[in-house]
Amino acid sequence: MLILRRKKNESLLIGEDIRITIIDCAGDGVRLAIDAPKQISILREELSEAEQSNKTAIAPNINSVMLFQSILKKKKDTPDSEQ
Repeated sequence: MLILRRKKNESLLIGEDIRITIIDCAGDGVRLAIDAPKQISILREELSEAEQSNKTAIAPNINSVMLFQSILKKKKDTPDSEQ
């Protein structure tokens, strides 16, 4: 991890295409301006984590799917008189 100290209106470059400029420094945070090509996604970390949590929450657990399949198979294999 690289740690830098920058002041208001100073920038840093990432590669040749990305420039991050410090716009404002306050007690509760820093405002940044990010200039990058459109094809590069820029997302706050907490939003990325929330997105991953949502994907995990809607993805079925493989054990649950297997159990459900076995229940359906047993029902299918059972004659109508036993149901």
